Amino acid sequence: MVVIAVGLLAGGCRSVNLHDGVVYTPDTRYRVGPIPADWHQVNLKDSDFSWVTSPPAFAFWVNSTCKEYEDVPLVALNRQLLIGFTDVQKLDQRTQMLDEREALLSHYIVKMDGVARELALVVVKKDRCIYDFAYVAPVGRYPDRLEQFHALVAGFQTEPHQ
Repeated sequence: MVVIAVGLLAGGCRSVNLHDGVVYTPDTRYRVGPIPADWHQVNLKDSDFSWVTSPPAFAFWVNSTCKEYEDVPLVALNRQLLIGFTDVQKLDQRTQMLDEREALLSHYIVKMDGVARELALVVVKKDRCIYDFAYVAPVGRYPDRLEQFHALVAGFQTEPHQ
């Protein structure tokens, strides 16, 4: 269920690599924070990278969109990430600086196929690209891995793309 939920958040299939914390795509390069050792990578069609715990109760997801970049407000980009979920309850939403740009951080309780999940979403625009981060957790266990997600996001920094 977590893998399905993460998959629905994604957008845009392409070749990507991750090396020493840097995500390389044909359109951009960006750094992410540490991936916890007890998480393992899963291949989801429409994301740059995704990781889940074993058993798969929690998930992280990162993605970039550059070719289909739309210069719309962060709130609208955040709303697009919620497509496919039902009973969406916004618990918190705030902005903070991330790699010298304003980022929107949101916390939700949602349902996917009738199963409740808690989500943290982060959206930031930089250098004509949109960067999305997601954390999916069972309801009530959201705090369990939240610091790990915050460390992943805090490490975000774009790199020169050649």
